[in-house]
Amino acid sequence: METLKHLYNWQKDLPETETMPALFIGHGSPMNAIEDNIFVQNWRKLAQNIPKPTAILVISAHWETQGTKVTAMEKPRTIHDFGGFPRALFEVQYPAKGDPELAAYIKEALKHFAVVELDQLWGLDHGNWSVVKHLYPNADIPVLQLSLDYSKPAEYHYNLAKELQILRKKGVLIIGSGNMVHNLRMVSWENMLEPGFGYDWALDINDKMKQYISEDNHLALINYQNFGIEGKYAIPTPEHYMPLIYTLALKDKNDKVSFLNDIPIGGSLTMTSVVIDSK
Repeated sequence: METLKHLYNWQKDLPETETMPALFIGHGSPMNAIEDNIFVQNWRKLAQNIPKPTAILVISAHWETQGTKVTAMEKPRTIHDFGGFPRALFEVQYPAKGDPELAAYIKEALKHFAVVELDQLWGLDHGNWSVVKHLYPNADIPVLQLSLDYSKPAEYHYNLAKELQILRKKGVLIIGSGNMVHNLRMVSWENMLEPGFGYDWALDINDKMKQYISEDNHLALINYQNFGIEGKYAIPTPEHYMPLIYTLALKDKNDKVSFLNDIPIGGSLTMTSVVIDSK
């Protein structure tokens, strides 16, 4: 009971802030964590042009669970959830603090929609820290993750994210981290080092998604199974696409949408990112 009392005080006492943007970041290869390329340069510029958040909540393609979980530890570990990369990448640590009180508030805020488990085991996976370390290299902002319930359809995730809109007015930067077009089985590895190459189907479906996003046609994006063969190539499995659905659900009718890093790589991946902002 004491916890709930504290939560209600948290909601009442936490000062209102200007509305934070909501982001979808095409995170691409884990190597972006240690490279200095056009993608990470644009991430750094983005952070300089938005208000500094009081906390960050990331929905990463790389944390799928049965049910919904939110990280609730004081010190989340840096997870190196990949293999076959240089040692330097495995040595990266992102020592941001967690925020157990905010995690408990999220659990409470979502209780009428979903049962949320406070997680003490996960941490920050590379879909999170490989991006956030460029946005906020000093690791001086608390960072949490919200998991993707793999048993639920896109409409469920969209409606769940709607319940998180209040956080945008409390200084929390919400980031969906995945890729709009993500098919590793069809990657042209010889073209991975030079961004800009995309198969025709990848470019076409990426443009269609951007059109739907610009038109606020979220229903079409929720029903991505209707994209046809191009959609099946672009989204062979949904985990990299679902973070986009979270970001779109956070959009208010007066928000503006812009795109960042709208570049294909390796034929079958796009780094396209989406910025939703009230300005």
